[in-house]
Amino acid sequence: MPAPSTAPAPAPSRAYNTTLKAALALQTLALLFQAGTAGALLVSSQGALLHDAGSRVMYGASMLYVIAAVVAWRPGGGSPRPILYASGLLVLASAQVALGVAHLPEYHVPLGVLMVALSTLDLARALTTDPRPAR
Repeated sequence: MPAPSTAPAPAPSRAYNTTLKAALALQTLALLFQAGTAGALLVSSQGALLHDAGSRVMYGASMLYVIAAVVAWRPGGGSPRPILYASGLLVLASAQVALGVAHLPEYHVPLGVLMVALSTLDLARALTTDPRPAR
């Protein structure tokens, strides 16, 4: 059996890490857009159209974040932890879409607020932590 290597793990690729942050920022911006159009939804038909279109972009951004997290982990050499965060937000996005289609605002609105908060906190974490593994 070969002796375990004592060499430090390679640092995650900067390009993969940047892509992961960009996907997370897109998701957060899409969620903030949804929050803005939710108010417009109540007062105009244009608001309903914007909120509907924004929901599709938000869901796509959530899927993109999952893909970016997987790619940043496996070929990129980063931590697998963002996959957990991205998957959790995708599950919440799925529930959010189902609640919106079912016209259940008493659950849809608080879940939307939770999603905005979680995505914003995740973005803050991603922007402030060092992606290199500890030595």
